[in-house]
Amino acid sequence: MEKVQISSKKTCDWLLVIIVLILLLIGFFMVYSSSYPDGYYNHGSSLFFLRKQIIAGAAGIILMIMASFIPYQVYRKFTKFILLVSVGLSLATVFLGVEGNGAQRWLIIGGVSLQPSEIVKIAAVLCMADFLDRRRKKLHKFKEGYIYTLAAIVGFVLLIVIQRDLSTSVVLALVLIIMFFCAGARMFHLILTGVTGIVATIPLIAMYAYRIERITVFLDPFKYINGKGWQIVQSLYALGTGGLFGLGLGKSRQKFFYLPEAYNDFIFSIIGEELGFVGCIAIIILFVLFAWRGIRISMNAKDFYSSLVSVGLTSLVLVQFLVHVAVATSSMPPTGRALPFISAGGTSLLFLLISVGIILNISKTSEINKN
Repeated sequence: MEKVQISSKKTCDWLLVIIVLILLLIGFFMVYSSSYPDGYYNHGSSLFFLRKQIIAGAAGIILMIMASFIPYQVYRKFTKFILLVSVGLSLATVFLGVEGNGAQRWLIIGGVSLQPSEIVKIAAVLCMADFLDRRRKKLHKFKEGYIYTLAAIVGFVLLIVIQRDLSTSVVLALVLIIMFFCAGARMFHLILTGVTGIVATIPLIAMYAYRIERITVFLDPFKYINGKGWQIVQSLYALGTGGLFGLGLGKSRQKFFYLPEAYNDFIFSIIGEELGFVGCIAIIILFVLFAWRGIRISMNAKDFYSSLVSVGLTSLVLVQFLVHVAVATSSMPPTGRALPFISAGGTSLLFLLISVGIILNISKTSEINKN
C-alpha cells in the first residue's frame, strides 16, 4: 500500500476564493439586471443599487483578505469580548433600531445603516465553537452536555429574537444545531433539541398577526393573489416563465414592479426567469462546491475549535441559501432572506466575505492528504 503523506498547507484554499468571486460577479450582473427599473424610477439612476453593491463587494474583498491573515486563534482569545459586543449590539438594536418588514433589525450610525444581526451570527458561531470545544468530553451527558448546550443555543438565538427577526433566529438556531451535531451530540439530544425548537417557535409565531398571516398565505398563495400572496405568486410566475434556458439576461418582466424586492429577497426568481432552469442549477452547483470546500477545510482542520468554526460559518452561508431558494419556490412561508453573495445588501455582503476570510485562514493551517 502506498504511504499517505500528510503536510501542512501554507496557502489558503484558492478554489474557495474562486467560487466566492464567481458568485460575487454573478451577483453584480443580477443586482443590476433586477434593480435597474427601481433604481431608475425611484432613485434617479439605473446604476443606484449596482454602485452600492460594487462598493460593498470591494470593501468586503479587502476585509476578507485581512481576515485571512488574522490567526483564527485570536478570535478564541477574545471570545468574552465578542460575546459582550453581540449582547450590546442586540440591546442597542432593540432600543435604538429602525424597524423594517416587521423586525427591528437596523442601526443608523453616522448616516450609514448597519444590520447588527449579521455580526451577531458570526459572533455566535465563534463563541459556540469555543463552548463546544471546552465541553467536548461532556457532550454525551444529559445535564453537563445537552442542557448546557441547549441553554447556550437559546441564549444566542434570543439575541436575535428580541429584535423581532424570527427568520434570522431560525437560521442561527439551525446553524448552531448543526455545530452541536458535528461536535458529537447524541441523536436523542438532537431530536429533543428539534422538538424543543418547534414548540418554542409556535408562540413566537402566534405573538404577531403578520406571522400567522404569512403561514396562511403560504398554504394557498393564489387565494390571496391581490394581497399578501402577491409576492409568492409573482415569484412562481418568474420561475415558470424562464423555462429551461430563460428569457435572456436583462429580459425579466417581473422586475418591472411586479415582484417586490426583486434584487434582494427574490433575486433567485429573477435568475430563474432570465437564465432559466439551467441558470438556477448553475447557482446551486456553485453553492454545493462552496459546501464541499468548507466541509473539506473543516475535516482537515488543525484542531477541534477551528473545525467547528469552519463548519459553523459554512453552514451559515448554506442555510441562508436554502431558505432563500425555499421562499422563492414557495417551499416555505415567505420571509426576508437574501441569497448569499448575490442579493443586494451591503452589510450582509461585508460580513459574508469576512466569514470567508476566517475560513481561508483556517485552510492555511489545515492538514491536507497529499495522496
